[in-house]
Order: sequence, then C-alpha cells, then structure tokens
Amino acid sequence: MSKHIVISTIGTMGDVLPYIALAKQLKKNGFDVSLGAPSDFEILAQQHDIKYFSLGQSIQSFVSQPSFDDTFAKNHIINMPNLLAQGQKIISKAANKTWQGVQNADAIIININTSFGIDMAEALDIPVIMTALQPIHPTDEFPLFLSPTPNFGRLLNRLTYAAASIQQAYFDLPRFKIRQELLGLNPLHNGNFAKDASGKDLTTLYAYSPFISPKPHDWPKTATVTGFWRVLDNSNWQPSSEFRAFLKAGEKPIYVGFGSMPFGAKQNTQILKEAAKIWGGRIVISTGWGGLEPNDLPSNVFVIDKAPHDKLFPYMAGVVHHGGAGTTAAGLYAACPTLILPQAVDQPFWGNRVHELGCGPVPIPLRKITSEHLASALKKLYTEKSYKQHAQELALKLNKENGPEIAVEQLTQVIKDYKKNLNKVAY
Repeated sequence: MSKHIVISTIGTMGDVLPYIALAKQLKKNGFDVSLGAPSDFEILAQQHDIKYFSLGQSIQSFVSQPSFDDTFAKNHIINMPNLLAQGQKIISKAANKTWQGVQNADAIIININTSFGIDMAEALDIPVIMTALQPIHPTDEFPLFLSPTPNFGRLLNRLTYAAASIQQAYFDLPRFKIRQELLGLNPLHNGNFAKDASGKDLTTLYAYSPFISPKPHDWPKTATVTGFWRVLDNSNWQPSSEFRAFLKAGEKPIYVGFGSMPFGAKQNTQILKEAAKIWGGRIVISTGWGGLEPNDLPSNVFVIDKAPHDKLFPYMAGVVHHGGAGTTAAGLYAACPTLILPQAVDQPFWGNRVHELGCGPVPIPLRKITSEHLASALKKLYTEKSYKQHAQELALKLNKENGPEIAVEQLTQVIKDYKKNLNKVAY
C-alpha cells in the first residue's frame, strides 16, 4: 500500500500553487496525496487531479475586505488588531480541519501558516516536513525577508531575525491552544517554525531556486533549497482573437498585475493610467484578484481578466507586479526583465533579489509610487538591454531545475529514516 501524505497550507494563490506541483510529483512517485487548502482552491485541485479537503474560509474574501485595503495600502494600523484576530480564527479552523484530514496519514507537509502540523505529527507519531516559500532560518548573509533593505551587514542581518519572534507568536497563540485542547499534548512553551517539540531541527524544504537565493553557509544541514515548485497550465489557454490582434499591432508589451493583492486598487489603476499616457508604450494589465479597474484606459493598454503566467509571459517584453514568489519565478522563467512594486511580507525580498541579479530596476514600494515614477521605470525596464541579457541567462539555469523532484527525494528519505517512539502510548 502506498504511503499517504497530507499537505496543509493556508493563503492566497501563491501559497497554494507550489503545493499542487509538489502533490503532482508525489503522485508521480507513487504516493497517495491529499491537499488541505482554503475553499478557493477546490476547483484548482480538481483540475490537477489532486485529492482535496477544505480548510475553511475563502482567503480571497478575507483579503478583499475594505479594512485590509486601509491597513496595507494606506498604512493605517487601526484595523490591524481585528484583522489579526480574524486570521487566528482562520488558523484555528484550519487546524481542526487538518486534524480530521491527517488521521490516516503517514507524513504531514506544512508551512509556517500551518505550523500546528508539528504538534499533530507528534500526537500521531509520524514525520512532519516543514516547507517555506521564503527564507525563515536565521543567517548573517541577509536580513529577515520582512526587512526593507537587502543587507545591513552580518551582525545586524542576524539581529533582524529577532523580529521573527513577533510573527512566531502570532501563529503560536492558536497553536498552543490547539496542542493542549485538541491534541491532548503537554504545553509547549517555545514554538519554532523549524524545530519539533524536543528542539530537533525539522527537515525544511525551500520551494525556490538556489540560483535566485543560494543556501546560506550558516543554515543547518536539514534545510534544502530545492528549486521552484511550478505548476504549468493544463487548461489549453490561448490568447483571444482581440488579444492576438493587439499583440500583432506593435512591439511586445509589458505586463502589469498584482496577483492576489487587491490593496489600493482604485489608486493603483489611476497611477497606471497616467503612467501609460506619459510613457506611451504598450501595456497588458491583468485584473484578477488584484482588483485593477479596467475602465477608461488609454488605447495603448489592453486588459485581460486572468491568464496562466507560463503561457502569457512569453508574449511580454517585461513584467511589473507585486513580487510574490510565484509570479517572480514565472517572469524569470520566461526571461522577462522584471520591476517589482512590493506591498508586504516577502515581496521586498524578491524585489531586491531580482535587482541584485541584474534582471530589473530597484523595487519601488507600491504605496510610494507616482505616475511619473512608474512611467520612468517602465521606460527603463523596456530599454535597458542588460536586464534582458541577465534574465535570459538566469532563465536557462532555472529551466534545468526540477524543484519538486528534489523535494520528493528528500521527503522519501525522511519517511524512510523515521523511527517510531516505542515508548509512546497510542493516541
């Protein structure tokens, strides 16, 4: 009988798509796989023939609240306590759903959003594998991914990881309660994303490319940077006749979109309209979850609702987006010069990496950008030949990687090496 692997993840599209890729590779290698994710992603799992169970609330509805817009786009903190409380309720519900889903599991795959899986694995006496879409282990080579700058120097870089304790505490509050009340385990006084209850380092798989962010020298042996976990489109998407006509009417356009980040949509749309007029170049914008409003746009701008990035980006001369790890990867796989306008979380980190690799301009925080600034950046993205050269060189390396395959090799070894606790009373 094949081993049953349960994956549990909470988040937006970029937080779920990599696990679809991982699940597909696990199936290919003979594992039985179930994916637990928010209700937004049931159809996506079905499209890729992955067993699915819901972890609860639609994340799109959560991040589309006006209070989210006020907090992130306008830098207001008045709504933050309410949003944090809602987020912890989502985590608690997801934990209960995950617990139901792992009862017959042979291993659990989690990320920082579902770190309660560490305790569930302890209760069931099965292996757990931590995964991450951005660097979480402390290092002196670069600061915590939440930091706005790429480097403070070795000492200060490491000190920035003290800020991770705040993020850790946010997830630990519901986790500690789940550990005692749902799982019946002894209290855990110190949580850690990458260690078990005894303090042992967990196998941690990083779902991004070492060509973009190499493994630091001071990380533990249990951490592996595997390469991106990509999901290629299987929907047979093709450009519409209107889109084809636009593409044929001039030079390659630049893509602009903000993925699952809907914050400040009205203001962003106005800035983009004005920038398009100032620059005068050709632009394709994607609305999607990002909420860009397609009304009254100049003739040099074409609007699409959504399209798979691996099919769309090869038509583009460059890409402009929020800097989510998945969208960043898609642009670089397509050898597109990239401008990142970060809003939150790990987006500044990827923006800085793209610039440091020579594939695009310095990232510009979205809340600080003006139409003139954006127009200038679009022109530079389009005309600076070195961006294209570096992006092409990087794309050649990325397209030789197989992140899911390396990840599954590691997972297989973890399961093989796992030793049951013979002194443990069956749960």
